[in-house]
Amino acid sequence: MKNYFLAAFIFLFGISAFKAKDADLKGIFTKINADVLQNGKVYETLEEATSTIGHRLTGSTNGKKAEEYAYNLLKKYGFANTQYQPFVVESWSRDTVSLTLVPEKSDNYVDYKVVALAHSPVSSHVTGKIVDCGDGLEEDFEKVKDEVKGKVALFNINIQSEANKGKKNLHRSEKTALAIQYGATGVIIANAVEGGVLLTGTASVTGELIPIPAVCVSVESGKSMRRWIRDEKNILAVIDMRNFSRPINARNVVATLPGTSKKLKNEKIVIGGHLDSWDLATGAMDNGIGSFTILDVARVFKALNLKTKRTIEFTMFMGEEQGLLGSRHMVKKYLETNQLNNVKLMMNLDMVNNTMGFNAGGNDALKAKMDEIGEIIKSVDPDYKNMNRNAAGLHSDNQPFMLRGVSTCSPSGSFPVKAYNCYHANCDRFDLINKDQINNNVRFTAMMLYALANMDELPTKTMTDDETKEFLTKQNLKKELIIGKDWRWEQ
Repeated sequence: MKNYFLAAFIFLFGISAFKAKDADLKGIFTKINADVLQNGKVYETLEEATSTIGHRLTGSTNGKKAEEYAYNLLKKYGFANTQYQPFVVESWSRDTVSLTLVPEKSDNYVDYKVVALAHSPVSSHVTGKIVDCGDGLEEDFEKVKDEVKGKVALFNINIQSEANKGKKNLHRSEKTALAIQYGATGVIIANAVEGGVLLTGTASVTGELIPIPAVCVSVESGKSMRRWIRDEKNILAVIDMRNFSRPINARNVVATLPGTSKKLKNEKIVIGGHLDSWDLATGAMDNGIGSFTILDVARVFKALNLKTKRTIEFTMFMGEEQGLLGSRHMVKKYLETNQLNNVKLMMNLDMVNNTMGFNAGGNDALKAKMDEIGEIIKSVDPDYKNMNRNAAGLHSDNQPFMLRGVSTCSPSGSFPVKAYNCYHANCDRFDLINKDQINNNVRFTAMMLYALANMDELPTKTMTDDETKEFLTKQNLKKELIIGKDWRWEQ
């Protein structure tokens, strides 16, 4: 009987302690909520940066201004230990480009509006017959493998054909890599957004220059080209371009909130997002909305004097758009100093809007905890959906961490169609940003980050190489990583 009462006491005490922790979290979450709604600065600072700096291309004068803006803002918020993390990269920038279509047996020609894709050659003049490669998947190239060699490949940025419906799309750089593999001498990518929208971004899977020119045209231009190819068969594309590529200095910006627990302070959570943007617009959505959310989450932690058992590194990455350069550099430094095992979680914010849940990045145990924490968030704001996902993805700053076995996660939400259509495009401006929705990013991300940083046991671990290989394979990422030349294991 004595043992029965002892067991019952321990059980009830455990429930009581658990409820007390929940109540403590709810109290902190309530303070975070009030601070952001009353004192939030994310909307205002992003508006100021986009209007006074403009685009934030890595290696440009504007890129340097953006680094300094973030550094000074974190200092202002009270992070005395804010540091630059410098690295040297090969920086690409555009000069001139033109695309002309000419029927092989006619003097008629048409000039198309076009933008060069990053890491195209410094100088290129290519004339070649256009071959329609559909959606640019490997299956599409296989269908025209006897035709595309020595020609200019035309394909969609997205999946449009009925034959490919339900298949996983590839990144533009992976499609370009396939075009090179199949012997194309040039690439024309048709955007998917109506209204003459032009899209940029890297066409290189490695961040190095590619051997052939790659350009983007609007969805309307893509349809026009295909009609012409269908009616007249032999249409020549003439691509002329000049670009710049040179070594430059860039800097990640890192502000550290030291952990307070003797046992856990050496464990780190890196919350990061890329500060850089492409140069066609001001990059308000990609990725001002993510990086400036992080800056305001950092402000909240200092404004409320929040303490965490684990160390948090608030990180602004540069060079993401040109090949995840800043995050690759950070991971490399961690490996060189044998500190990567200290990074228990990387939370990535890239094009995050109106956060209503989180993606646990393929970690079942982490998702379960996010579900629990999300219920407490819902008790503070019932509008929070607690809709959590659990799948790993590539092509953002989480990738270098994930490839070395670090658990990753990210907030998840939704964009209005108008805003999402301006991804990497000449319409990515501040008028796309909704103040309430970007404040949701800050509120709910700060709550989740605080809870995870204070857990007695965070349900993550650094995977071994073999475990990482198995994880990436199960997440259906192996093929993409092989095409992207980022698969470290034997195929």
